Amino acid sequence: MTNSKASEAARHFALYGDILDVVPYGNGHINDTCLLRCSQAGTVVRYIVQRLNTAIFREPEKLMANVSRVLAHCSARLAGQADASRRALTLVPAQDGRPFWRDADGACWRCYLFIEGATSYDILETPAQAYAAAKAFGAFLALLADIGGERLEETIPHFHDTPSRLVAFDAALAADSRNRAALAKDEIAFVAATRHIAPRLLDLQASGAIPERITHNDTKLNNVMLDNISGVGICVIDLDTVMPGQSLFDFGDLVRTSVSPAAEDERDLSKVQLRHDVFAALAKGYLKGCDGCLTKTEVELLPFAGQLITFEIGLRFLTDYLQGDVYFKTHREGHNLDRCRTQFQLVKLLQEHETALQTMVATL
Repeated sequence: MTNSKASEAARHFALYGDILDVVPYGNGHINDTCLLRCSQAGTVVRYIVQRLNTAIFREPEKLMANVSRVLAHCSARLAGQADASRRALTLVPAQDGRPFWRDADGACWRCYLFIEGATSYDILETPAQAYAAAKAFGAFLALLADIGGERLEETIPHFHDTPSRLVAFDAALAADSRNRAALAKDEIAFVAATRHIAPRLLDLQASGAIPERITHNDTKLNNVMLDNISGVGICVIDLDTVMPGQSLFDFGDLVRTSVSPAAEDERDLSKVQLRHDVFAALAKGYLKGCDGCLTKTEVELLPFAGQLITFEIGLRFLTDYLQGDVYFKTHREGHNLDRCRTQFQLVKLLQEHETALQTMVATL
């Protein structure tokens, strides 16, 4: 994506003032994101301008309807509270009043006010950050507990449906269209040994033991902004996958992205570790943010959730590798396989320490 395209898109939103510059921003795998600076009566105001990946989000109108509805609900719930304008994203409408704009090529664009004085982190630095991020995601879950109206759209059907992810993996392995299976024998064997865990949470939901909730569904650490001064979790971002789901999906992805100090694509697997103090901070923060809305069964399954979601994401990386890297952006040969390996290594650690983690949660 060129900066000129983002600059042109910005002119179709309800902004005022002069555009100073537009630069690429962040390192997301899916959408193309730019940071826009505007001069408004001598004051510089920053915005996020983003082009949605419609190859992934095939119905952007439904996605943006979800986002608009969720943000309107959050704004109403937070009205009058301290720092309310920073605690939920502010969606800037297009000049025609819609929450997005389509360019001549059919690309879908949106614009948010930039959250100032806060930072998102790709790698967790302290247990305090883990607590703050988990509390913010838990509070987000609780904030949406009373959203009214019809059921939200599923922006990506079967997103955290691990059995469906296994079906896609099996098809990719059988096809082996890029002749890569021979390079991933150990990872393929790990899938075979671990796939029995895939249906557990969905089966519990189907039986009524776990409730459906409105969840974020992509609770990576870098999807929450932490205040630069207080360190408090200020704002949950990247709402593309906010839809019906399970609280355990959200907590599981927090575990996946936080308990190890290694980067998601670390090649040295000895750096993949399970930090018990970070897990404890995540569980404590999430439970605090949820403010008593989780059931006893949900709480008991927090350690398992980390295993399942980490396995699922590793499975997705492996599937994409076998298919030729068609979903996640890659920056080097074998990038998705490297990502898969870090996930599976963490799954092994979570399995080994499951009893200790269960005891830890029981004492919170």
